[in-house]
Amino acid sequence: MAKMWPGLALSAALACCAMWLGGSGWAQAHGLSALTLAIIMGMVIGNTVFPRIATVSTPGINFSKQRLLRAGVVLYGLRLTMQDVGLVGLTGVAIDALVIGSTFMLSCWLGVRWLGMERKTAMLIGVGSAVCGAAAVMGAEPVVKARAEQVTVAISTVVVFGTLSIFLYPLLFDLNAIWQFIPGGTHGFGVYVGSTIHEVAQVVAAGRAIGPDAAGAAVIAKMVRVMMLAPFLILLSAWLARDEAREGGDASGDGKRKMAIPWFAFGFVAVVLFNSLQVLPAAVVEVLLAIDTALLAMAMAALGLSTHLSAIRKAGMKPLLLAACLFVWLVVGGGVINRVMVLLLG
Repeated sequence: MAKMWPGLALSAALACCAMWLGGSGWAQAHGLSALTLAIIMGMVIGNTVFPRIATVSTPGINFSKQRLLRAGVVLYGLRLTMQDVGLVGLTGVAIDALVIGSTFMLSCWLGVRWLGMERKTAMLIGVGSAVCGAAAVMGAEPVVKARAEQVTVAISTVVVFGTLSIFLYPLLFDLNAIWQFIPGGTHGFGVYVGSTIHEVAQVVAAGRAIGPDAAGAAVIAKMVRVMMLAPFLILLSAWLARDEAREGGDASGDGKRKMAIPWFAFGFVAVVLFNSLQVLPAAVVEVLLAIDTALLAMAMAALGLSTHLSAIRKAGMKPLLLAACLFVWLVVGGGVINRVMVLLLG
């Protein structure tokens, strides 16, 4: 345990700085969450002074980006309740499900078949674009078994195009007032925002730029989308296990491979259900949410510390091109999904 303290202390220090900066007005206005800032700071330190202390810090860094990550994903369920699902109704749930499924499958197809990318990188970019940005990428990492640089590349694309969304969607709202393509007025457009923008912080920033009604609907739609992370990870794990078994199985040669069940996803669901009972005092929930943010920020900082910029440069322009295609799909295809579902389900 003593071997972990240097790495844990470094991850915690970076997480604290990121949380402090993330609470500033500038960061909130630009949709930069503590998680995004933590990985950026981790990458800066990781590619400058960290190599000198890597030997003593590695055990704690690995613990942060593995064990603390899973604990953070579980506690993330405190941000959601089943009542949130009821507020968007069947239409909102159907919209979120279609956006997630179509975006992820499109990412896998374009990334592997068209761009010739590594499958794991395409998957992570798809997860980040489809579900909830950096948190989804980090949640999928142990299921996909990706390398640190693949995770960082995926998160970087979320930052770039999610930030662009903050400035684009208010302009789209003005155009929609004329064209009326997205039904439902301000509330309907808020659901569109929440179902198609990458990060929670980016959804909040874009929604507030439009108005309070849009912001409220956007956050609820986004929270329902986040709630779908757990079943998505379970389905992804089953899909990967089936594919590996079909392609030859494990090294033992028996052609079979057990599904790697992401148990933390069940913990996430359990926390959501428990939180729906609303038995914890608000002050306790607030403290637990702060702890959750700290855990996730430590995991992100640790990821940044273990990521080498040379590996990102080696990935080239293909990840950015894939993310750009998915961004266009979220804006245009997501708009079509919102329109069709509202007209069909009302």
